[in-house]
Amino acid sequence: MSKKLNETIIRAYNGEETDYIPAWFMRQAGRSQPEYRKLKEKYSLFEITHQPELCAYVTRLPVENYGTDAAILYKDIMSPLPALGIDVEIKSGIGPVIHNPIRNFQDVENLGEINPKADVPYVLDTIRLLTEEQLEVPLIGFSGAPFTLASYMIEGGPSKNYGKTKALMYREPETWFLLMDKLADMIITYVEAQVEAGARAIQIFDSWVGALDAPDYRVFIKPVMTRIFSELRHLQVPLIIFGVGARHLLLEWNDLPVDVIGLDWRTSIKEAHEMGVTKVVQGNLDPSILLTNWETIENRVKAILDEGMERGKYVFNLGHGVTPEVQPATLKELTNFIHEYTNR
Repeated sequence: MSKKLNETIIRAYNGEETDYIPAWFMRQAGRSQPEYRKLKEKYSLFEITHQPELCAYVTRLPVENYGTDAAILYKDIMSPLPALGIDVEIKSGIGPVIHNPIRNFQDVENLGEINPKADVPYVLDTIRLLTEEQLEVPLIGFSGAPFTLASYMIEGGPSKNYGKTKALMYREPETWFLLMDKLADMIITYVEAQVEAGARAIQIFDSWVGALDAPDYRVFIKPVMTRIFSELRHLQVPLIIFGVGARHLLLEWNDLPVDVIGLDWRTSIKEAHEMGVTKVVQGNLDPSILLTNWETIENRVKAILDEGMERGKYVFNLGHGVTPEVQPATLKELTNFIHEYTNR
């Protein structure tokens, strides 16, 4: 590498003490940035991700503008699905729309396999461009998790109750487990390619798995998650899991061979620790707080940072993604405050 990296966040992910608490923000690249909005007047999300120079620019922009301690690759969890034969479109204001949803065992059998160098070369080229030439902080790669990906593939798009997904899971377990295995194969191959290209940490987004109760998680999801993380250990990069509304699954996640557990705003760092979470934790400011005044933001952030510093093994983030209404100046001020307040 031609540039010396600020490795603070990697040390924090590894449970080491750091000079200050590092921070990055989910969805830090994109919707709230005026530069990004200007690009979106000309290009769709998939068009941006297919152009490495453009995608690298969007990815590094928040690092340059806000001073975050990591970049996260700009792409969508849907990005690898076309390689499997899934016809997906990202519709503005709606999200992913699947035009050939999974309905039965045959649909799952017909799914293909991913060859990252052939199917998503632009993702790998973007990573190399960022890590070899542009970034001075580590790049986080990512993938959706099997349940969350399956929910889109079965529902045909976003869902409020995941009824079709859970019905297939309960009604046709053979179909379900085949789908989990195929998605696991894809995720493992896809993540390995990202790390080989230069990603320094990996976050697995199981955004919607909180829709399941803990007993169902143990039966239908935990085995495949154990397999994924176990097979990724050889990469020797920090592995992070995150989901929304998943307080009841935190101890299940603590059992997984992961390094870091992302918390949403519903569970404090102290509560997670008292529940028995022993991994490094990441989180967990409610993104809505960023739409208030600075006094409110500072008070909430201080409370989170105090808990993080008391417990140790902590990285600051939001409890979910940056919303489009958040002002970039607020994120810059927030990053500066985190670094100054926690400077040891």
